Amino acid sequence: MTAVEKLLNKNLEGKFICVGLDTDISKIPIYLSSASNPILEFNQAIINSTKNAAAAYKINFAFYEKDGEKGLKNLSETIEIIPSNTLIIADAKRGDIGNTSSMYAKSVFDYFKCDAVTLNPFMGKDSLEPFLDYKEKLNFILTLTSNKGATDFEKLKLDDGRFLYQAIIEKIVEWNSNNNCGLVFGATNSSELKENVQSFGSLPVLLPGVGAQGGKLEDVIVAFESANKSNFLINISRGILYKSSDKDFAEKASEELVNLNKRVDSVLNETY
Repeated sequence: MTAVEKLLNKNLEGKFICVGLDTDISKIPIYLSSASNPILEFNQAIINSTKNAAAAYKINFAFYEKDGEKGLKNLSETIEIIPSNTLIIADAKRGDIGNTSSMYAKSVFDYFKCDAVTLNPFMGKDSLEPFLDYKEKLNFILTLTSNKGATDFEKLKLDDGRFLYQAIIEKIVEWNSNNNCGLVFGATNSSELKENVQSFGSLPVLLPGVGAQGGKLEDVIVAFESANKSNFLINISRGILYKSSDKDFAEKASEELVNLNKRVDSVLNETY
């Protein structure tokens, strides 16, 4: 099953929430500090409690790489826990030239066996081609992000009146010859999403920024439904992972995910 097929299957089931595994040892329940491997035990409990309701899992590599060899082992073992029919996104924001990019692609797709990755297009198409050559995988390419610094470059006005991020979207549509490109588009500003959603074409979209960063889930759903599009993922990390700091953390995470799915379903039913 290709990465795109995994995503579409979950979307057809009415699942659009991606659980972000940005696991921070300073935020997990204190009682886990006595465990032999607190991070892995936390991740395993979260995955086991949410796997039937999650559309995907996004693993932020930085939260694991910082711990060196042990962190990379936790990363690998966390990936092994996730069901094979669920999309695994490596949030690594890779993008470099020549053999460097090729090695990054081999790491993410061949070694860690992730289904998808986040990429930075700043260095152009050739910096992403080693990833795009993996036809069964999915590449979510940064366009408009949800951080304040998005105004530094992404929202620069070009001579033709477009923003730079809009030119990037157009390029990604051109690069999608293997049907394995997607977009990362911040959900913090619903008006920008509504204005640009038609330009996404058939590209799957990963949307950070809902919840702790201020984006509204209902606004995202309405924007895509209005454009008659349904291939997207809304990433939520802290809002699911840390609903409780006690021994019921996994149960509370599951309850939050179920509630989010109900909210999505409610909006979808209203639009029909």
